[in-house]
Amino acid sequence: MNESEQLDEIITCRINDRRRSVEPCSMIIFGASGDLTSRKLIPALYHLFTENALPTPFRIVGVARRHKTDPQWRDELLAAVQQFSRTRPIDLKVWNAFAENISYSSGDFSEVETYKRLENRLSSFGDERLRRNLLFYLATLPSQFGEVVEQLHNAALLTREDQEKFWQRIVVEKPFGNDLASAEQLNADLTRFAHEKQVFRIDHYLGKETVQNILMFRFSNSVFEQLWNRQSVDHVQITVSEKLGVGERGGYYEEAGAIRDMVQNHLLQVLSLVAMEPPVSLDAEPIRDEKVKLLKSIRPLGVKDVAKQVVRGQYFAGAIDGKPRPGYRQEPKVKSDSDVETFVAMKLLIDNWRWSGVPFYLRTGKSLPMSASEVRVQFKPTPHVLFAEKCGTKLDANAITLRLQPDEGIYLRFNGKVPGTSLTVRPVRMHFSYNSEFGAYTPEAYERLLLEAMAGDATLFIRRDEVETAWGIVDSIRKGWKNKPLTNREFYSAGTWGPVAAEDLILQSGHEWRNPQPMT
Repeated sequence: MNESEQLDEIITCRINDRRRSVEPCSMIIFGASGDLTSRKLIPALYHLFTENALPTPFRIVGVARRHKTDPQWRDELLAAVQQFSRTRPIDLKVWNAFAENISYSSGDFSEVETYKRLENRLSSFGDERLRRNLLFYLATLPSQFGEVVEQLHNAALLTREDQEKFWQRIVVEKPFGNDLASAEQLNADLTRFAHEKQVFRIDHYLGKETVQNILMFRFSNSVFEQLWNRQSVDHVQITVSEKLGVGERGGYYEEAGAIRDMVQNHLLQVLSLVAMEPPVSLDAEPIRDEKVKLLKSIRPLGVKDVAKQVVRGQYFAGAIDGKPRPGYRQEPKVKSDSDVETFVAMKLLIDNWRWSGVPFYLRTGKSLPMSASEVRVQFKPTPHVLFAEKCGTKLDANAITLRLQPDEGIYLRFNGKVPGTSLTVRPVRMHFSYNSEFGAYTPEAYERLLLEAMAGDATLFIRRDEVETAWGIVDSIRKGWKNKPLTNREFYSAGTWGPVAAEDLILQSGHEWRNPQPMT
């Protein structure tokens, strides 16, 4: 033990010792030939296997239309893991042991025979737990969710009734609907044949270590929680910026835009964690209860409110890092006169006791100067006496920044005296870095999420009423934009921090955007 540790002993509390055990089970991936399976799911499962985190026994069954043998699919997956694994090179001995648990079953999702073949494959595993404990991962189009679930129910692979020994769960990917009505219909389709508690809706953002750390930071540190309210906080900025443009996703983006792609899920999820009240326990339902309460506390936006409080934007040709970048309308599969937004900025107000009168500014965009996700909590300025009287606007207010990615960490910004004979004040930064404190290893979000789904812990998944409340917010914004073309002040050059209209939005309240900066 070094001298600093002797002075201040590091005490570690292991909270998840009482976590549910992960029982032997089979994971069935519908849409197994898709990009998600090869890029995310199989690499995540492989890493869990290397860390002995998967149960014994365990099986993976891929279901897709194309005909493949088990060896063919395993070879394809090995090539994918060699490309997308966070640890390389791949240990072939470990891979071969993992691959023995992988098999493939072909068939059309609409045909009864597909599910009979799946049933036969599961029965061939011998262990009843592998036949009855089933995690169905629907890596398919949302329009296929209802059909797959109904077929599973008809084949007696999915049971809605509570069982003492065995379980079945369904994992579904976003986009979960494209508006409130479609989300409600999808929820109805799923819960015809499964309980809500059997449905696990994934937002991979919630699997990130730094996003999970928001709750830890807030509720295990009394010094900060006492400042987390309208008495101390001036405003909050949540930024999720992307350096990449739309690229090959132009067809999808023409349908979704930034409001559906990022705001409805990622940004509103981060907002709910940052602003929610303390849950009564760390169990899944109390945490999700508080998130829903927060979302329902957001002041509704009418058409006139949208005009004042929400800005959209679209990038035109520019340059990033000295390299030319085409405009959105020049991207593949994008209409030449498209008014789809690649940038959104908004001011939201939360009508509850803690946050009354505190504006929350959210923004996200493509083709911005850097990729970063962060939450900046800006505290109220000091009274206009002493240093504030002398320095005026040159005395910066204190702030806490939660950097979610990259350079993950937490940064406290306060004012200090510059060494020297003159009395000079400038902001300094107290810096906690994940990399410096815990090392570079951070598990991929899907590793954590898949393990939690197998354990039946829904804390990091989105509940039905969460989805529908978030869509209600987004639908009101889209209604305010209807039939309104983009204005000149809503276009921005690729490589800049967004349109002039976004600056106008935040200046109305006397604030300014604080752009993410490299932390190293």
